[in-house]
Amino acid sequence: MPRPIQATVHLDALRHNLARARAAAGDARVWAVVKANAYGHGIERVFDALRAADGFALLDLAEAQRVRDLGWRGPILLLEGAFEQRDLELCSRLGLWHVVHCDQQIDMLAIHKTQVPHRVFLKMNSGMNRLGFRPAQFRSAWTRLNALPQVEEISLMTHFSDADSALPGASGVAHQVRAFVAATHDLPGERSLCNSAALLRYGQSALNDLGVEGGDAVLSSDWVRPGIMVYGSAPDHPQHTSGEWALQPAMTLASQLIAVQDLQPGDAVGYGSTFRAAQAMRIGVVACGYADGYPRHAPGAAGQGAPVLVAGVRTRLVGRVSMDMLAVDLTPVDEAHAQRGLEAVGPGAEVVLWGRSQTGAVLPIDEVAHAAQTIAYELMCAVASRVGFA
Repeated sequence: MPRPIQATVHLDALRHNLARARAAAGDARVWAVVKANAYGHGIERVFDALRAADGFALLDLAEAQRVRDLGWRGPILLLEGAFEQRDLELCSRLGLWHVVHCDQQIDMLAIHKTQVPHRVFLKMNSGMNRLGFRPAQFRSAWTRLNALPQVEEISLMTHFSDADSALPGASGVAHQVRAFVAATHDLPGERSLCNSAALLRYGQSALNDLGVEGGDAVLSSDWVRPGIMVYGSAPDHPQHTSGEWALQPAMTLASQLIAVQDLQPGDAVGYGSTFRAAQAMRIGVVACGYADGYPRHAPGAAGQGAPVLVAGVRTRLVGRVSMDMLAVDLTPVDEAHAQRGLEAVGPGAEVVLWGRSQTGAVLPIDEVAHAAQTIAYELMCAVASRVGFA
C-alpha cells in the first residue's frame, strides 16, 4: 500500500471562503489569487471551487496558460507583470492583464506590436518598498502609459505592508492610503488595494480616523485581491483566528500512526534527545517528516510541542521532526479514550497535522505555523510532491 500521508483539498471550504471575501468586498470585484500553484493546493484542484471569482491573479505565464486551458475566459492578472519583451506576446495571445511597476516595463510596451491594446494595472510603491513607482513618479508613469497606443485602459493599484498590524484602528494602512489618495485623486481608472488582511479588517469600514477624504471609498475600491483567506488562514493570526473571521480550512494534511512506543521516565525521543519523558508514557510514531513539507523546526521539546490531532484529540509533537517521521504524545488521547470506554489507539489511527479530522475536530494551520515560528503560507506551499493529494 502507499505511504499513508495525504493532503486533501476541501472544495466546499474554498467556495465558502471565496463567498466570505465577496461579502466583505461589497460592490468590488474579486480576484482569486492563485499564485504559487494556488498556495500549494494546485490550480487544477481549486479551479472549479473558485470560478465564481471575477478573475484570477497569479505570477507566471505558465500558470496563466493552465488557467486558460481549464476553460477560463475571464480576466487573468499577472501580479508582477512582464519579465521580458516576449512575455508581452503571450499576454496578447492569452488576453492577460498585467501589472506595470517599473520604467523598463513601460519601455517594453512601447515597442510591443499588438493589434489589441493591453489592460494594465499601474502599481504604486506607497510604502512597501518592493515593487512600484513612488508617489512622486507615479503621475509621470501614468502619463507615459496613457500616451501609448498599446495600452487600452489603466487601473491603479498598491499593496499594503501592514494591513495585518497589531496597531489599533487603521494605523497599519493609514500612511499608504494617504500616499495613494494624494497621488491618484484626479486620475481616472479602477482601483485595487485590498489584500486579505485589508479586506477583512478595513475593506468596508468608514475610516474616519484616516483623515483622508475618500479614504473609505479607496479601500473598498473596484477590485480586491484575497489570497490567504481563500485558503482558510487568518491573515492577521494570532490577533484573530480563522474561526473568528468565519473561514474554513481548505487543506488537510493527514497521516497515521505507524508504531507506538512505551517510554519510561528519562527515556529520550528522536535525534539529539531533545525530549525526555518525565514519567511513563506512550508515544505514537507518525508517517510524516520534513521531506513531506512538515516544518523541521516545529517544537517538540519538554514543556512545549506543536499541536497535532490523533483520532480527533488534540495533543503535541515530542522530539525532533526527522525526514520521514515524527512522534506525538499519546497521553491526552489515551485519557480521552479511557473516559469514553474506548480502546487505546494504535497503528492505523488517524493523525491530522493540520485541517479537519474525520471526527469533525479542526486544527487550524495557523496554530501549527505559529508554533513553528512561521506562517501558514509557507506550510501550504511547502507540501512535498511525494505527498498524495485528494
